Amino acid sequence: MYNYEDLKKTARYIESKLNCQPKIAIVLGSGLGPLVDDITNSIEIDYKDIPGFPVSTVEGHAGKLVCGEISGKSIIAMKGRFHYYEGYDVSQVVIPIRIFKLLGIDQLLVTNAAGGINKSFKPGDLMIIRDHISFFAPSPLRGKNFDEFGVRFPDMSEAYSKDLRELLKKASEEVGIKMQEGVYAFTKGPMYETPSEIKALSILGADAVGMSTVPEVITARHAGMKVMGISCITNMAAGILDQPLNHEEVMQTAKQAEKNFTSVVKKVIEIWPI
Repeated sequence: MYNYEDLKKTARYIESKLNCQPKIAIVLGSGLGPLVDDITNSIEIDYKDIPGFPVSTVEGHAGKLVCGEISGKSIIAMKGRFHYYEGYDVSQVVIPIRIFKLLGIDQLLVTNAAGGINKSFKPGDLMIIRDHISFFAPSPLRGKNFDEFGVRFPDMSEAYSKDLRELLKKASEEVGIKMQEGVYAFTKGPMYETPSEIKALSILGADAVGMSTVPEVITARHAGMKVMGISCITNMAAGILDQPLNHEEVMQTAKQAEKNFTSVVKKVIEIWPI
């Protein structure tokens, strides 16, 4: 387990490598990493070179921090995130979010590849995350509270900023891309959910399901950061269609949705009021 001084040491190392002061942090999900190709004046830092940083082990997660500009705004992006199912403690999964806060960043965009539960969705759709469900996984805030970041019992009534959701709707309208909106359910993975689990999640109100994002969002809100979330619906969840699920399909659909995803993200960063 790390402590606050460890986090500050990691933040100082990253800060020493940066060429700008990022205003927005972006976490890129499976297959969505190519967005970094649109970052200008960029510098890259390999996760393996950052003291105290975990390392990505999943296909589609490259394992680099990229800092530079998108649409005239200074950003820092995670090309590859960490997952609980990789064997990390959930507290390790969220180290980057705490580092971003120490770097002075208060705005977070989280993205992911997700399975569609809502039957009106189709693969390739982009979904604005309105809220999440995470009853079935350990909290990243478990253990001694980091008082330096936030209170012991943080409020989650607006985990995903209403203002930023409206901004995302405006951005998607301006680029002519229709986005869905819904609730994201977090499951531990790495196995895909069973049809009965998907049915249960649907009854609970979930529109999409995945194995990431929620720990980062909880940690960001604990630290007072404002969060915007986008899911790329890469497949329909188990039992929705009569076919097995596989990671290759996730990657292929994410690649097909890449153009729309990039257009929306570039536009929303352009109009982000910071």
